[in-house]
Amino acid sequence: MVLAPAVFLDKHIGGPQKGRGMSEKPTLTPADVELVEKATPYDGYFHIDRYRLRHRQFAGDMGPEISREIFERGHAASALLYDPDLDLLVFIEQFRAGAYAAAASPWYADDFSPWLVEIIAGIIDEDEDPESVIRREAVEEANCEVREIEPVCHYLVTPGGSSESMFVFCGRVDASNAGGVHGLDEEAEDIRVFTVPPETAFRYLDEGRICNSMTIIATQWFRIHHQRLRELWRRA
Repeated sequence: MVLAPAVFLDKHIGGPQKGRGMSEKPTLTPADVELVEKATPYDGYFHIDRYRLRHRQFAGDMGPEISREIFERGHAASALLYDPDLDLLVFIEQFRAGAYAAAASPWYADDFSPWLVEIIAGIIDEDEDPESVIRREAVEEANCEVREIEPVCHYLVTPGGSSESMFVFCGRVDASNAGGVHGLDEEAEDIRVFTVPPETAFRYLDEGRICNSMTIIATQWFRIHHQRLRELWRRA
């Protein structure tokens, strides 16, 4: 059964509006936004929507009309793969066009590589839920079968200019044969799979080798939950 996003969040994570530790309800809600017009000026591999809207301000009155372009690429799910018996984490490395474009800025050193260390991830199709996506992507990208799953979080990736959100999980796998190059030919994927002990992954974090949000979040979460998760899954 495919769960609607809100139902999935209530069941597995709690949802952004019910986050752990939140003691107050949001001050303002979607009912405090007046949509004047929505148009789609670009529709290609991804698409861009232009919103004209007004929203209530904290003082209580409606603010002036604003125009914002929003990058639309759907919602996604990702997972850090972990073998508790071998105590190994599975990562992937692949080329990212966005990282290549960012490297042209003055904020990156000349030796910055657009081949990023990541966790497996994929876009959620209409007939899928986040858990189904990570099970599929683990096979396609890393040749690993996910067994148990632990939810980590659900967050907005770049809410200033995109609607995309990311579900993050940790998945139990057998990493004894993890490695090699994988990916779908029809999507021009060229993905290197490799395993490292947790301490090596934590060093990658501290040195800045891991530099994308979903992988940073998942690995930092694992850093906190490593021993608990290993004990739990080794008994399973």
